[in-house]
Amino acid sequence: MPSPSGFTAAAAEFVVSELSAMGYAPELTRKGCVLCCLGGEGAPLVLSAHIDTLGAMVAEVKANGRLRLAPVGGLRAENTEAENFTVYPRFGGAPVTGCFQICDPSVHVNGGYADVKRDFANMELVLDALTSSREETEALGVAAGDYACADPRTVITETGFIKSRFLDDKLSVVLLLALAKKLKEERIPLKRRVSLFITVYEEVGHGCAAGLPEDVEEIVSVDMGCVGEGLGCSETQVSICAKDSNGPSDYAVTSALIAAARAGGVDYAVDVYPHYGSDADAAVSAGYDVRHCVVGPGVYASHGYERTHMRGAEAAFGLVLAYVRADAGEEKA
Repeated sequence: MPSPSGFTAAAAEFVVSELSAMGYAPELTRKGCVLCCLGGEGAPLVLSAHIDTLGAMVAEVKANGRLRLAPVGGLRAENTEAENFTVYPRFGGAPVTGCFQICDPSVHVNGGYADVKRDFANMELVLDALTSSREETEALGVAAGDYACADPRTVITETGFIKSRFLDDKLSVVLLLALAKKLKEERIPLKRRVSLFITVYEEVGHGCAAGLPEDVEEIVSVDMGCVGEGLGCSETQVSICAKDSNGPSDYAVTSALIAAARAGGVDYAVDVYPHYGSDADAAVSAGYDVRHCVVGPGVYASHGYERTHMRGAEAAFGLVLAYVRADAGEEKA
């Protein structure tokens, strides 16, 4: 279900439908985020995740009928070379597929193929349509401002790996839906009032900048855990972020999350992320007086063709469940 930042209505409506079917009363904010109270009393906690992803927008219909794209969020041109995309015309017309290539991409023709810088200025979306002019492409309904969405190429292997674009952060949205389902079906008591906030502009920096409950005291962003050189988390663990690019997470919340992981027997790592921002940061920057932290299943190759493992998803789910349930054991940090 394509949902780059700003093109999220269908995905948000799906989340609303799922929560409503469970017996909750979700609501859409004016910005299109999904807010839903899961129950409990006192010390309001928000668990946030974002349904928006990286993507692209048509910046120009070129004279040759091909498309120049502009990134939405941190999409990398070099990472999406030879990727299939689908363009969604804004005002009618069927979606049009295409492949994102450097200009003049044949190595049998272009002797400088290896030297071309892979960026949005030197690459174009070649449509799977018989078009060789701007007028022919525009006749398909394609125009500047239309969204172009990369294929996710989702694969789940027999060994338990989940490979896909946009695990950041659709995987964690699924985990929070699973949490809501488990709480409702098993009538699990909560130690405080817990709300879900599924945001739609995280990848461009303002997902949690507005729309949170006014009395919220704490926000835990359930996003992706970083996996890479110098970090402790693997794809089979949940990561607890002690510090990201914007500064340290709240000390008490980070400690409480670590304690919940220990008490619940959850496989976790604590890491400092070198290049990372989250919805929790957006809430704090917007002026909300909240304690905050970030957790998430370990994801390899973030902002690319991402990979995690079922064990990492289970660990993230186990941590969040242990953190909110009233009958869970606790360990002193």
